[in-house]
Amino acid sequence: MILIKPFITDKSSMNEEKSCYTFSVCIKSNKNQIKKEIDKVFGVSTKKIRTMIYPRKDKSKYTKKGFLYGKTIRLKKAIIQLKENQKIDFLNQKNI
Repeated sequence: MILIKPFITDKSSMNEEKSCYTFSVCIKSNKNQIKKEIDKVFGVSTKKIRTMIYPRKDKSKYTKKGFLYGKTIRLKKAIIQLKENQKIDFLNQKNI
């Protein structure tokens, strides 16, 4: 499974008008694998794929027992631009 989940934020929903969709993907996947997975799952053709890898961050919080320290997960994000007149409807999809 290459696609993990779609990002549903204000910025990503504004880009849907330009037929750009944002997904969280597996760290080890490349652009060709992401393109094949999008074509297979949603049945649309892609025009352009941009990927970003976010590193782990240190996190801490103060509780009754003292400070708790930890790290966030490493994340890879893909912005997928579809060809003209194509859309992805997340509400009616059963595969995600």
